[in-house]
Amino acid sequence: MKRLYGYILKTFIPLFLMTFAICLFIVLMQFLWKYIDEMVGKGFELSLLGEMFFYAALQLVPMALPLSVLLASIMVFGNMGESLELLAIKSAGISLIKIMRPLIIFIVCISIGAFFYQDLAMPRINAKSFSLLLTIRMASPELNIPEGVFYQEIDNTNIYASRIDRSTGLLHDVFVYDLSNGFNQMRVTTADSARMSVSEDQTMLIFTLYNGQTAAPFNQTGNNRNRRTAASGQFARETFDVKIFMVEQDLNLTHMTEEQIEEGANTAHVAKNLIELTVSIDSMRHVLDSINIMDRQVMRTTAFLTHRNSFPYDERDSIIAMKDFSDIIIPQPDMFFASKDLQTQSAILNSAISRAENNKNEFLFRSVGNKTATQTRINRHWIEWHRKFVMPVTCLIFFFIGAPLGSIVRKGGLGMPIVISVLLFIVYYILENTGAKMARDGVWVHWFGMWFPAFVLLPMGVFLTWKAMNDSTIMNADTYMAFFRKIFFIREKRSYPVKNVIIEKPDYKEISVSLSELSNNINEYLTKYEHLPYKVFWTDIEYDKKLFTIKSSMEIILNQLSNSRRSGELVKAEEFPIFINYVRPFKPDSRWARLCMKVFPVGIIFKLISMPFEMRIRKDLKNTERLCGEMQDVIRQNLRDEAEYAFYDLLNKMQRNKPLDYDYNKKEYIFDYDGNKCLVVWEDDPNFETKLNLLQKWENEKYVIIHNDE
Repeated sequence: MKRLYGYILKTFIPLFLMTFAICLFIVLMQFLWKYIDEMVGKGFELSLLGEMFFYAALQLVPMALPLSVLLASIMVFGNMGESLELLAIKSAGISLIKIMRPLIIFIVCISIGAFFYQDLAMPRINAKSFSLLLTIRMASPELNIPEGVFYQEIDNTNIYASRIDRSTGLLHDVFVYDLSNGFNQMRVTTADSARMSVSEDQTMLIFTLYNGQTAAPFNQTGNNRNRRTAASGQFARETFDVKIFMVEQDLNLTHMTEEQIEEGANTAHVAKNLIELTVSIDSMRHVLDSINIMDRQVMRTTAFLTHRNSFPYDERDSIIAMKDFSDIIIPQPDMFFASKDLQTQSAILNSAISRAENNKNEFLFRSVGNKTATQTRINRHWIEWHRKFVMPVTCLIFFFIGAPLGSIVRKGGLGMPIVISVLLFIVYYILENTGAKMARDGVWVHWFGMWFPAFVLLPMGVFLTWKAMNDSTIMNADTYMAFFRKIFFIREKRSYPVKNVIIEKPDYKEISVSLSELSNNINEYLTKYEHLPYKVFWTDIEYDKKLFTIKSSMEIILNQLSNSRRSGELVKAEEFPIFINYVRPFKPDSRWARLCMKVFPVGIIFKLISMPFEMRIRKDLKNTERLCGEMQDVIRQNLRDEAEYAFYDLLNKMQRNKPLDYDYNKKEYIFDYDGNKCLVVWEDDPNFETKLNLLQKWENEKYVIIHNDE
């Protein structure tokens, strides 16, 4: 076993390293195509680009590792299956699990190492990689703005550019919305073109606008009068040829150090290990609970709620508590409202609507600005926390998918394994992104969203391992074709080609008798079971036995006819139907069958389900009965044709050869025909009819009787 385990490890490890390098190169090329626009044409030194690619490669290891495990396991076991090495090992009494044992230990070690890599190395790698990427972005910030979409990543400023010239960095048909003074005091600037740059101290974004206009409300001082002026549409307009203004640079465009990335609201989760993530989650949960407490206090003091009815009875107001025990009529709010004039009622309603609208906006602002953002950060931390465990477990699951699949497919090389690996990895990637997005948005619980790919792929791994251990042919197309034929009632056709070598010739006398008996049995069966009553369906044990007898007899007859060289018989034999394996839910007349029969709703459901099968069986039996008669006619006709051919062949030989003997009284020739004694009969023979009847069994006699009509 040690030698076998050593051979398997020596085969797997080099192939695993090769596939890991290939997979890492592929995902690194995908990273290059994603950010190539931000790297080309900026005059970066090769050392900076090399450092960027180095950390990007380290950052993409968690994506390449599961794919390489899957591909290597399929290739190794596919090569062993294709070269019949697996067959030889299994023939020695070694099961598939024992063959996989050294690789299971090796993959477990890789998974443990991947966990520590995710927990200890990835936080530093992410921080360094993001820092380098933002440094590259900062060199030309206009390349970070998408075309035809409002860019909102700059604080209090929205930018829209219909087209961007990547070679010159010039933005065309630009709209700039300045929200620094609030929405009502928004300043809108349009320009034919614009250019963005960064100040020397890298703290400000500089906008240079060409050929445009600026529209803004009068006297942007923020008082109520100016708000009304802006609302009424009174704006000041400024036309310019060149205009320069500056805004504070957002974090997405600022050169962030690794420490700033670790403390950033949107990037902190990727730069923390398991312990730091746990501490951060607890801290943010405490902050979220504090926000909820503050919201409840605000709601008690500023909103009208019906929470007083939930108070204990003895804590209610005295007047409200006394209303159930006195005749005092307590005025309702509607009575006071109705006593006012219409103008006062209108003012009260407008005030209530305004206050409710203000409360709603305040609660929404608190929720969006604080609670929702905090909950999103918590979800991101949970996603990163689970990701440190998901990737190592995914490596194990992919191995238990790839190794059995390779032993089943039995195809090595880089063809079929790559196709299967890519398809499975695409499925995993879609599931992983879907689960992470759902967990981030709070649609799914964080643990379910992150472990969703494992929940889907783990049953596949268990199923494939079980099938491979039992040498199942799940990759055989005929298996699935038979399954779908059974579901959709697609008939399977018989095929009886002419055999080159026939050991036992058909006994047509026996076949003719068997066909007659089969036809009689089918007729009796259809007469007795033309309609299968409800009680007979559950209690009659002869139904399946007689049907099995009919099927067996038909198969024996067709097996004999398959040795025929006559094409007419073979074609007719192919028309016989293939009976389905009709099995009732329980054995007839058993305890469970009688129980289902008595439980009427259950029994009638099974009976209705079985009716299509019963109709198909009756139809097949009727066709078989008809084909039995047609087959007998075909056999008789073939015998006559063959006798006529033998007769004319015999006449030709008689003209060339002298008969062995001649009996004038019996009017017969005894002639040697291919080593057999043949009898030629004249038409005026008095025993002509008797001899003619013997023609039906001419192949079973030592001599042949031929009618001579000349």
